[in-house]
Amino acid sequence: MKKLALVTTVIVTGLVGSTLTPVAAAETAVTPTAGTIAWAPCPESDPVLGAMLKGLDCGKVEVPLDYSNPAGQKIKLALTRAKHTVADADYKGVVILNRGQWPGGIGRDLPTRYAKGTTGLASDVGTAYDWIGFDPRGVGASEPAVVCDPSYINPTQPDPVPTSRAAEQAWVDRAKAYAESCGQQYGDVLKHLTTKDAAHDLDQMRIALGQEKITFFGTDWGTYLGSIYATLYPNRVQRLLLDSVVSPSGVGFLNQASKNFTSEVNADLFFAWVAKYDNVYHLGTTAAQVEAKYYEGQNKLRAAPVDGKIGPAEWADVFEPVVYRHWTWLNRAKILSDFVANGDPTSLKANYSDPGFPHQNRHTMTNAVNCTDGPWPKDWNAYSATYSAQHALGAKFLTWSNAWYTAPCAFWPVPSQTPVQVGNSNVEVLIVQPQFDAAHGLLGAYETKARFPNSRLIMEQGGHSVGAALSANNNTCLNTHVSNFLRDGTRPAAGWGADATCQAAPDPVPAA
Repeated sequence: MKKLALVTTVIVTGLVGSTLTPVAAAETAVTPTAGTIAWAPCPESDPVLGAMLKGLDCGKVEVPLDYSNPAGQKIKLALTRAKHTVADADYKGVVILNRGQWPGGIGRDLPTRYAKGTTGLASDVGTAYDWIGFDPRGVGASEPAVVCDPSYINPTQPDPVPTSRAAEQAWVDRAKAYAESCGQQYGDVLKHLTTKDAAHDLDQMRIALGQEKITFFGTDWGTYLGSIYATLYPNRVQRLLLDSVVSPSGVGFLNQASKNFTSEVNADLFFAWVAKYDNVYHLGTTAAQVEAKYYEGQNKLRAAPVDGKIGPAEWADVFEPVVYRHWTWLNRAKILSDFVANGDPTSLKANYSDPGFPHQNRHTMTNAVNCTDGPWPKDWNAYSATYSAQHALGAKFLTWSNAWYTAPCAFWPVPSQTPVQVGNSNVEVLIVQPQFDAAHGLLGAYETKARFPNSRLIMEQGGHSVGAALSANNNTCLNTHVSNFLRDGTRPAAGWGADATCQAAPDPVPAA
């Protein structure tokens, strides 16, 4: 099945074109306005982000909890700003940033990296915008920040792979209790934590920022947020930049289940890379041998969790990043080698910490939005049959871990909504998509391109990190395309399939 998933990826990627001729969109003059946000310098140290907000402005925007009752209960969104430094005549407006990590990702730290050009963004572009970071409703410093029963993901969790019906039922009971705790703590608030609500929040932010239009840059879940905003408020979008794109037709259970196969493909890529450097890691000369060592390490923890808290579930959590970001490969390969080849848990312990507020908050919000944005089965037997079949067909790496992360959706205390049918023919969109996107595959990028006909798609050939542009990938080709788009709207000419391609940066090379 791994081979089938890989073949499917290659087939879709075969649609990629190679046209690179740029076209320029008309540039609209923007006048900086004061807006209504009471900006003040951010504190030198933030309880969650430490010194990462230093030099930014902080502010809050009050928005309705329920947009069908705008005069009712209000909540507050926490924002940050890196202000433009060019002359006002060269000012290009605001870029609102969202890093995704599903809805639970804190975003107040983002403006610094774009304003200061540390991401590969052209300096003349970075200095021409006001860069806006924010914590979405329910997240981080926004009020309220929701956290349900923290014991659900605290160590040591049960083995993620159920070996009996009783073991599976124990997990199901935990998931049900977690969902019930969310309903007891937050009640009707849970109805209003959808991506559609967050899109309405974006427009309230636009108004408070004093802008006629905004540019939006979203990654991962942020691509769905941006797509909904552009659908609901197309005349308020200056430019829309989407990176690592969610499939809008699969929102809910379908997207969750499909990523188990794409994750397996990327796990195989990691195992093959480790095998390439057997002289460093001593874990085998083939991907299959390294994979066997990975599961050998997990089995050791089943018998004896390290420090009584790092068991097989925590092992999967530690290694999960290898399917999303290839710059984590060096670190994780060392952990695997140290623990399995050398029997040394030091690096494993150094890279695991008990899940505190940001992680607990992110888990709650991932479920709060996921469980409500789209359809989920309400009969656990449907979940069990799906995940059992996927695991049996070879998708072993994260299938059951992913299953339990979102299992509360089977029991969520508020009903799921009909997904928004995103799309608009006029909004200027640039889509950046890594070929091996474990979180979303390739369907979302092609589907979103079709739903937004005035869009261009750039494929990162060989890329396997969610968030391909302006990131640690340091892909000059992608960064140039993105800089040109944000500078004056320049994009590749329209083609069939992908409109341009960029080769991914080489995989990391370990020190001997």
